[in-house]
Amino acid sequence: MENLHCLFNNFPWDIFLFWLLPLLLLALLLWWLLGKKVKNLEAYNTELQDRIKFLENELDACRKNRVSVAVEPSPVAVTTGVIAGVGITPVPVVPPVKDDLKIVEGIGPKIEELFNKAGIYTFAQLADTPVTRMKEILDKAGSRFQIHDPTTWADQAVLARDGKWDELKKWQDELYKGKL
Repeated sequence: MENLHCLFNNFPWDIFLFWLLPLLLLALLLWWLLGKKVKNLEAYNTELQDRIKFLENELDACRKNRVSVAVEPSPVAVTTGVIAGVGITPVPVVPPVKDDLKIVEGIGPKIEELFNKAGIYTFAQLADTPVTRMKEILDKAGSRFQIHDPTTWADQAVLARDGKWDELKKWQDELYKGKL
């Protein structure tokens, strides 16, 4: 008991309390600030999750509303089975040999893909395609492709079909993105 009495009488309580109270107040302040920061982060996280859901829904809606570019069915028709119970198995239709339509000034990889989906694979087919049909394909593909002008594409395709590469190159030097 005397030990406890000595401890309480000789202990520097003033120094202990001088440091204890400010440290307790500092700890409470930090606890309050961190709690506030966590609530702000949770609100921000919820806001981001809502934005992600909104953008995913927008993307799904765009995918559903995307217009098919191919006006005609694809010439590649690999079917299996039997035709109307007759017992005849259809032979797959093979597309014609493809020409590199990108050689035509103004046609890039995406437009070549659009034309291939529409059944235009060769320079001969492109040469025989009316400008209105080419414009229709581009218009159905969206505003990104509507700015292209296909007025010279059939004439260029005629030169490429006939193998007049020098004349085609000379003419293309005068063109800008397929336009005169």
